[in-house]
Amino acid sequence: MEKKITEAQEKAIKNYRKKNPEKTRYYSYRSTMRTFINKYSTLEDLKEIEELIKKRKEEIE
Repeated sequence: MEKKITEAQEKAIKNYRKKNPEKTRYYSYRSTMRTFINKYSTLEDLKEIEELIKKRKEEIE
């Protein structure tokens, strides 16, 4: 199997993740959320998510 990224790129990614743990965590959570919604959620899950979004929007506005 051919390597898709160079060692320098791997090192840069590792350094970025080490220096920016909050951003890395944020993007990981966001990716997980999108995958769950698009591939695994039920109608009941989506309704609950809508309520959570509504409450969160009220908190931050």
